[in-house]
Amino acid sequence: MNELIEKFGDNLAVLAFPCNQFGHQENTTEAELLNSLQYVRPGNNFTPQMDMFGKVDVNGDTTHPVFKYLKERLPLPSDDSVSLMCDPKCIIWSPVTRSDIAWNFEKFLIGKDGTPYKRFSKKFPTRDLEQDIKTLIK
Repeated sequence: MNELIEKFGDNLAVLAFPCNQFGHQENTTEAELLNSLQYVRPGNNFTPQMDMFGKVDVNGDTTHPVFKYLKERLPLPSDDSVSLMCDPKCIIWSPVTRSDIAWNFEKFLIGKDGTPYKRFSKKFPTRDLEQDIKTLIK
């Protein structure tokens, strides 16, 4: 993601919202999360250039309003409209809906005017967002 931020500069803002609803993968504090990124995964003094927010819920009754809005506008990823969750035992929220975010690293691309443009599954390579970003900033 840093590569895209560097390439597009002020034309691209990336907002990251950690979530602990997927296998409890983000069971750290915000400070610990940044240290984890820098020293563990990906490590090598990695510093995210995106705006990092506090942890939020993206599914269930406690869904953050940003994600409620995004899921209403873009109910399914454009690249994978059939997958929900690899292991249903990992679902720890209620109610479960088809528009739920399936796992960490789903991406939403939003226009400058705030209009949601496309939603991508965790499987969609981040670098492949480039063409859609170019389309939006024209």
